[in-house]
Amino acid sequence: MNLILLFPEDFIDGSKRVVLSGRRHEHIKNIIKPTLGKVLTVGIVNGLAGQGIVTKLSNSILEMDVSLNTAPPVPNLITLILAMPRPLVLNRMLSSISSMGIKNIILLNTWRVEKSFWNSPVLKKENIREQLILGLEQAKDTKLPEVTLERYFKTFVKDKLTNIIRNKECFIAHPDSPKSLGKVSKKEIVLAIGPEGGFLDKEVEAFAEIGFKPVNVGDRILRVETAVPFIIGRLSK
Repeated sequence: MNLILLFPEDFIDGSKRVVLSGRRHEHIKNIIKPTLGKVLTVGIVNGLAGQGIVTKLSNSILEMDVSLNTAPPVPNLITLILAMPRPLVLNRMLSSISSMGIKNIILLNTWRVEKSFWNSPVLKKENIREQLILGLEQAKDTKLPEVTLERYFKTFVKDKLTNIIRNKECFIAHPDSPKSLGKVSKKEIVLAIGPEGGFLDKEVEAFAEIGFKPVNVGDRILRVETAVPFIIGRLSK
């Protein structure tokens, strides 16, 4: 936990003092092990970062006086469209994607995605939020990403995606594409990554029809959880 993420309900009566319990308190007490007066890095969700001075620490709560005056890291301008991975894989990926500064994540159903994935408790709002928060704490960020679930491929691509990609450069990762991922011309990018086994050709064609460029990222076939940070790293240079 490189940043302690705060929420409005943590503050006492509109003051600059916060009271923490639960997971954050336990982590600070057992891992950071601060003394009174210790200065910790904090940030308010979707707002500024700053410092918190420990004023009270017990077995049940921690109190801090906080000062928020620092902007969070600049967001990554990549919108990620990700074919719904296996739930346990997704759980790991959400915090990783959040830590990379991605603020727009779209989980998409495709032909190779198993229907049972969509019934997983991993997709509960509470769990998604928890994983995103873990990523923000790791990256010293405060702005929560937005995660959208799209269970109907055709409806999404034909009726919704054209608005999302307007004025952006769009890529779809496809190992069979003869074109390699090269330099990008725009800062705002939409990236589509398929499931294990990849997109079907007809799915790639549907993306290509509205302006996505099919690209490969080399001779190696990567697992989704490896491909996402690898490609985002290439595009973020």
